[in-house]
Amino acid sequence: MNEPQVILVDDNDQAIGTMGKQEAHVQGQLHRAISVLVFNTKGEWLIHQRALGKYHCGGLWTNACCSHPAPGEKSRDAAIRRLQEEMGIKATQLEKLFQFKYEVAFENQLTEHEIDHVYKVITNDVPDINTEEVAAYKYLSHSELTELIKKDPSSFTPWFKLIIEKFNNLNPKQLS
Repeated sequence: MNEPQVILVDDNDQAIGTMGKQEAHVQGQLHRAISVLVFNTKGEWLIHQRALGKYHCGGLWTNACCSHPAPGEKSRDAAIRRLQEEMGIKATQLEKLFQFKYEVAFENQLTEHEIDHVYKVITNDVPDINTEEVAAYKYLSHSELTELIKKDPSSFTPWFKLIIEKFNNLNPKQLS
Protein backbone atom coordinates (compact mmCIF):
# COMPACT_ATOMS: atom_id res chain seq x y z
CA MET A 1 0.00 0.00 0.00
CA ASN A 2 1.48 3.33 -1.11
CA GLU A 3 -0.91 5.69 0.65
CA PRO A 4 0.68 9.09 1.26
CA GLN A 5 1.51 9.70 4.91
CA VAL A 6 0.74 12.83 6.93
CA ILE A 7 2.55 14.17 9.97
CA LEU A 8 0.48 13.81 13.14
CA VAL A 9 1.02 16.71 15.54
CA ASP A 10 0.02 17.82 19.01
CA ASP A 11 -1.70 21.15 19.75
CA ASN A 12 1.73 22.86 19.68
CA ASP A 13 2.48 21.53 16.18
CA GLN A 14 5.10 19.10 17.49
CA ALA A 15 5.32 15.94 15.38
CA ILE A 16 4.11 12.88 17.29
CA GLY A 17 3.94 10.31 14.49
CA THR A 18 2.66 9.58 11.02
CA MET A 19 -0.45 8.02 9.56
CA GLY A 20 -1.91 7.32 6.13
CA LYS A 21 -3.65 10.43 4.78
CA GLN A 22 -7.03 8.75 4.31
CA GLU A 23 -6.96 7.12 7.76
CA ALA A 24 -6.01 10.43 9.42
CA HIS A 25 -9.04 12.03 7.79
CA VAL A 26 -11.32 9.12 8.74
CA GLN A 27 -10.18 9.28 12.37
CA GLY A 28 -10.03 13.10 12.48
CA GLN A 29 -6.43 13.04 13.70
CA LEU A 30 -4.67 16.40 14.08
CA HIS A 31 -2.02 16.70 11.36
CA ARG A 32 0.12 19.29 9.63
CA ALA A 33 -1.01 20.99 6.42
CA ILE A 34 0.19 23.74 4.11
CA SER A 35 -1.64 26.40 2.12
CA VAL A 36 -0.14 28.77 -0.43
CA LEU A 37 -1.67 32.10 -1.39
CA VAL A 38 -0.51 33.24 -4.82
CA PHE A 39 -0.83 36.86 -5.89
CA ASN A 40 0.13 38.46 -9.18
CA THR A 41 1.82 41.87 -9.29
CA LYS A 42 -1.61 43.51 -9.68
CA GLY A 43 -2.48 42.13 -6.24
CA GLU A 44 -5.01 39.64 -7.59
CA TRP A 45 -5.51 36.30 -5.85
CA LEU A 46 -4.99 33.08 -7.79
CA ILE A 47 -7.70 30.65 -6.73
CA HIS A 48 -8.50 27.22 -8.07
CA GLN A 49 -11.47 24.91 -8.26
CA ARG A 50 -10.65 21.53 -6.79
CA ALA A 51 -10.92 18.62 -9.21
CA LEU A 52 -14.29 16.88 -8.96
CA GLY A 53 -12.65 13.58 -8.01
CA LYS A 54 -10.95 14.90 -4.84
CA TYR A 55 -11.65 12.91 -1.67
CA HIS A 56 -13.57 15.87 -0.25
CA CYS A 57 -14.57 19.36 -1.38
CA GLY A 58 -14.40 18.41 -5.07
CA GLY A 59 -15.59 21.30 -7.25
CA LEU A 60 -15.14 23.92 -4.51
CA TRP A 61 -12.95 26.97 -4.94
CA THR A 62 -9.91 27.43 -2.72
CA ASN A 63 -6.45 28.99 -2.40
CA ALA A 64 -3.85 28.31 -5.08
CA CYS A 65 -2.38 25.29 -3.29
CA CYS A 66 -3.34 23.22 -0.26
CA SER A 67 -1.75 19.97 0.80
CA HIS A 68 0.32 18.16 3.44
CA PRO A 69 4.05 17.91 4.05
CA ALA A 70 5.46 14.40 3.85
CA PRO A 71 7.06 12.89 6.96
CA GLY A 72 10.45 14.54 7.48
CA GLU A 73 9.66 17.37 5.04
CA LYS A 74 9.64 21.00 6.20
CA SER A 75 6.35 22.83 5.65
CA ARG A 76 7.96 25.48 3.44
CA ASP A 77 9.58 22.80 1.26
CA ALA A 78 6.24 21.02 0.93
CA ALA A 79 4.58 24.30 -0.09
CA ILE A 80 7.20 24.84 -2.83
CA ARG A 81 6.89 21.22 -4.03
CA ARG A 82 3.09 21.08 -4.02
CA LEU A 83 2.67 24.49 -5.70
CA GLN A 84 4.71 23.14 -8.60
CA GLU A 85 2.91 19.76 -8.63
CA GLU A 86 -0.61 21.23 -8.45
CA MET A 87 -0.31 24.53 -10.33
CA GLY A 88 2.91 24.17 -12.32
CA ILE A 89 4.33 27.27 -10.61
CA LYS A 90 7.97 27.28 -9.55
CA ALA A 91 8.33 29.62 -6.60
CA THR A 92 11.09 29.66 -4.03
CA GLN A 93 10.40 33.09 -2.51
CA LEU A 94 7.61 31.96 -0.22
CA GLU A 95 6.88 34.00 2.88
CA LYS A 96 5.11 32.47 5.86
CA LEU A 97 2.14 34.56 6.93
CA PHE A 98 0.68 32.57 9.83
CA GLN A 99 -0.49 29.17 10.97
CA PHE A 100 -3.78 28.16 12.54
CA LYS A 101 -5.64 25.14 13.80
CA TYR A 102 -9.09 24.14 12.59
CA GLU A 103 -11.41 21.16 12.46
CA VAL A 104 -14.21 20.55 9.95
CA ALA A 105 -16.27 17.38 9.53
CA PHE A 106 -17.60 16.58 6.05
CA GLU A 107 -20.73 14.72 4.93
CA ASN A 108 -18.60 11.80 3.64
CA GLN A 109 -17.45 10.98 7.21
CA LEU A 110 -14.01 12.57 6.70
CA THR A 111 -12.64 15.27 8.98
CA GLU A 112 -10.01 17.90 8.31
CA HIS A 113 -8.27 18.50 11.64
CA GLU A 114 -5.17 20.44 10.80
CA ILE A 115 -2.57 22.94 11.81
CA ASP A 116 -2.28 24.79 8.53
CA HIS A 117 0.93 26.69 7.70
CA VAL A 118 -0.02 29.52 5.32
CA TYR A 119 2.48 30.99 2.87
CA LYS A 120 2.28 33.68 0.22
CA VAL A 121 4.15 34.29 -3.00
CA ILE A 122 3.91 37.00 -5.64
CA THR A 123 4.41 35.81 -9.21
CA ASN A 124 3.10 36.43 -12.71
CA ASP A 125 3.86 32.85 -13.78
CA VAL A 126 0.99 31.32 -15.73
CA PRO A 127 -0.38 28.17 -14.07
CA ASP A 128 0.07 24.84 -15.83
CA ILE A 129 -2.48 22.88 -13.82
CA ASN A 130 -2.45 19.25 -12.79
CA THR A 131 -5.97 18.17 -13.79
CA GLU A 132 -6.03 15.43 -11.13
CA GLU A 133 -5.89 18.24 -8.56
CA VAL A 134 -7.36 21.28 -10.29
CA ALA A 135 -10.47 21.70 -12.46
CA ALA A 136 -10.08 25.43 -13.19
CA TYR A 137 -8.40 28.57 -11.94
CA LYS A 138 -8.89 32.32 -12.04
CA TYR A 139 -7.52 35.56 -10.68
CA LEU A 140 -9.71 37.88 -8.60
CA SER A 141 -9.16 41.14 -6.80
CA HIS A 142 -9.52 41.01 -3.03
CA SER A 143 -12.85 42.85 -3.22
CA GLU A 144 -14.17 40.51 -5.95
CA LEU A 145 -13.14 37.48 -3.92
CA THR A 146 -14.69 38.82 -0.71
CA GLU A 147 -17.94 39.61 -2.53
CA LEU A 148 -18.06 36.17 -4.17
CA ILE A 149 -17.56 34.43 -0.81
CA LYS A 150 -20.26 36.60 0.74
CA LYS A 151 -22.72 35.77 -2.08
CA ASP A 152 -22.00 32.04 -2.26
CA PRO A 153 -19.97 30.76 0.72
CA SER A 154 -20.85 27.13 -0.05
CA SER A 155 -18.74 27.33 -3.25
CA PHE A 156 -15.52 27.70 -1.21
CA THR A 157 -13.58 25.30 0.99
CA PRO A 158 -13.98 25.79 4.74
CA TRP A 159 -10.25 26.34 5.31
CA PHE A 160 -10.03 28.99 2.58
CA LYS A 161 -12.81 31.01 4.22
CA LEU A 162 -10.85 30.82 7.50
CA ILE A 163 -7.65 31.86 5.71
CA ILE A 164 -9.40 34.88 4.18
CA GLU A 165 -10.70 35.90 7.61
CA LYS A 166 -7.24 35.61 9.17
CA PHE A 167 -5.62 37.35 6.19
CA ASN A 168 -8.03 40.27 6.55
CA ASN A 169 -6.94 40.66 10.20
CA LEU A 170 -3.21 40.85 9.42
CA ASN A 171 -1.35 44.09 9.93
CA PRO A 172 -0.77 45.65 6.46
CA LYS A 173 2.98 45.75 7.22
CA GLN A 174 2.91 41.93 7.33
CA LEU A 175 1.67 41.86 3.74
CA SER A 176 4.27 44.02 2.02
